[in-house]
Amino acid sequence: MGDAPALELNLPSREATHWTRHASRCARDLRGRFGKEAYTAEELVAELGAAFLCADLALAPEPRPDHAVYVASWLRVLRSDKRAIFTAAARTQAAAD
Repeated sequence: MGDAPALELNLPSREATHWTRHASRCARDLRGRFGKEAYTAEELVAELGAAFLCADLALAPEPRPDHAVYVASWLRVLRSDKRAIFTAAARTQAAAD
């Protein structure tokens, strides 16, 4: 099977990254940067956050069945904005720190 701790920590890591969006934490509002794709960009930040946090804990994140749907939406944003990955990674690093 996979690394059980990684499977157990993937979703909480994603949610913890989402929580940093609040104004009292990282104040991450992606609407100005990504417009109608802000939700998709936030999901990319959350997924990167889960990967960053798992890496900090020396865990290998496991793909989930719903990743394909997410990846398709991320590709739409990444293809339309060549700097999107840099913005998402920078926001993710701030959240992980």
